[in-house]
Amino acid sequence: MEETIRIILADDHLLVRNGIKSLLEAESTLDVIGEASNGKEALELAKETNPDILIIDVRMPIMDGIEAVGYLSDYAPNTKAIVLSMHDSEEYILKSIKAGASGYLLKDTGREEFLKAINTIYKGGKYFSGDISNVIVSNYLQNTSNAAKVSNAPKNAHGLTKKEIEILSLILSGMTNTEISDNLGKSKRTIETHRFNLMKKMNVKNLIELSSKAKELGFS
Repeated sequence: MEETIRIILADDHLLVRNGIKSLLEAESTLDVIGEASNGKEALELAKETNPDILIIDVRMPIMDGIEAVGYLSDYAPNTKAIVLSMHDSEEYILKSIKAGASGYLLKDTGREEFLKAINTIYKGGKYFSGDISNVIVSNYLQNTSNAAKVSNAPKNAHGLTKKEIEILSLILSGMTNTEISDNLGKSKRTIETHRFNLMKKMNVKNLIELSSKAKELGFS
């Protein structure tokens, strides 16, 4: 006899929840044990019922889905999260992954792929739809490329730390402090501190001087 996968649905639109619930409960191995209309409700419900999987939307009132996923391990450590959204933006996808989501699917995902994702994640895997995977791979390749730009640079030039060198590579790629903060999963203030320190060590006062000095040292 197959195990039953216990699921919580979180979406602020009742019609959407009903549609997903109907699809899932047509499968004998899936059981929707609770529903929530915002992230806070989802966390409280997860704490109370300890489901196997939380399927959660991104945009919701009170607390959005990505923020809720970030807190999920504090409420239900064994529950895995699937973000189900209409948004395929790189920002939402990468933020969801950094928050701890095991999967990210678009709301127009087909039934078979949806069920495959649930079963894959229940068994301990990760699942991102084809289009989402392309975004992840592109981001990974970009980061790898940025890292390669500084791989041959003198690591002790001006006494820069590994983190400062990493941030330098992202600055040189054109990222703002906010974008670097999102990319590394650090607060904007932390990034600003690292940026200030590396500019001080390299004895530059602005981005133009920083870029020029970095080129002289082989960082770009």
